[in-house]
Amino acid sequence: MRPDFVGLLAALGVCFGSMALYRIWRDPATHDPLESKQRGTFVLGSFVRSWFYWFIHPLVALALKAKLSPTFFNILGAVFGAAAGLAFAFGRPVLGGWGIFLGGAADVFDGRIARTRGIASPRGAFLDSSLDRFAEVGVFAGLAVYYYDRPVVALMVALALGGSLLVSYTRARGESQGVVCKVGIMQRAERLLLLGFAGLLDPSVAQWLETPQGTLLAWAISAIAVGTLATAIFRTVWIAKRLPDSEPG
Repeated sequence: MRPDFVGLLAALGVCFGSMALYRIWRDPATHDPLESKQRGTFVLGSFVRSWFYWFIHPLVALALKAKLSPTFFNILGAVFGAAAGLAFAFGRPVLGGWGIFLGGAADVFDGRIARTRGIASPRGAFLDSSLDRFAEVGVFAGLAVYYYDRPVVALMVALALGGSLLVSYTRARGESQGVVCKVGIMQRAERLLLLGFAGLLDPSVAQWLETPQGTLLAWAISAIAVGTLATAIFRTVWIAKRLPDSEPG
């Protein structure tokens, strides 16, 4: 069994074990005061999201004691995205997968630290959203290099990047017009999970099924391309229907 797969199994074991403890100890009526009202739905449900916040709480507390700023984690998320892209470009999908997950975790830290310290601001929200896009560009740029000799997959990488940016753009443009839209699949959390796990599992799956390395990752990229473009189209129509078609007289 591949060492990287053993490591993944160990990590999943820790996660599922802590989920069981959290299920036993948590109060279902407890409301998380640090939960952002701007986040959309999460594909794995509110339980997994609240468990994750509980799981990382000691690290958030440590970051607060160290006086690390939300901007530090914004930049760290972008750095991890770029590092994941480099890992993919050099044919190391497992490292790329871990880079994606670490970048996603950093993205969670910045918001919780800002709300805990009471310093959430429009500037912080702008930096958070913008640097998230930089991180995604870094990841997909690396994937484009990884698949340079497979034109069809390279096209899927381009479509996945474009679709990912459009999902965020349609929401932001709608909110600028007074329409909040959080509906649709393949939002950032779903993209991170799908691409991250595909990167971690790809070499082991290729070995088991005797397929070329990169096959599972290619399927994940294709799913992201289809899902994000469908979501972007759906959001465009959904928002347009809620906007007036003429200026108020």
